[in-house]
Amino acid sequence: MQIKEAATHLKLSARILRHYEQAGLLTPSRDANGYRSYSPADLRKASRIRDMIATGFSTREVLTMAPCLTDEGAGACDAGLADLKHKLAQIDRLIFDLQTRRRATLDRIESFESTLSYRSNEREDPGYDTPDHPAVSDRLSGRK
Repeated sequence: MQIKEAATHLKLSARILRHYEQAGLLTPSRDANGYRSYSPADLRKASRIRDMIATGFSTREVLTMAPCLTDEGAGACDAGLADLKHKLAQIDRLIFDLQTRRRATLDRIESFESTLSYRSNEREDPGYDTPDHPAVSDRLSGRK
């Protein structure tokens, strides 16, 4: 299968497949005319690479796991397991950092809203909120 067909099959661009090859992740064979030819095993490996990148792995990180992505090494792989656990720890740290940032942003929003609400009330209410103010005492007594 040539690169255009492989890209369509994998729902990737041909450029991405060339990038995988340039990064050393894939090595499709070449036809006599020099065109890349993707075997079913190449397609499965490219699919695994695509999935790893979609979960946050860089091409360099995927390269260290390359033996785990072939048909022979797919599935359980000692190096791959350690890399997956390391990536999970990174993701957990990112989640924690994002939750911390979210809480800080919510606190800031609450602070801004309460300050803006106070200022808004201050502008709308010119201070006629006490019974000893002349306008209030006039209203209370029925005078205009």
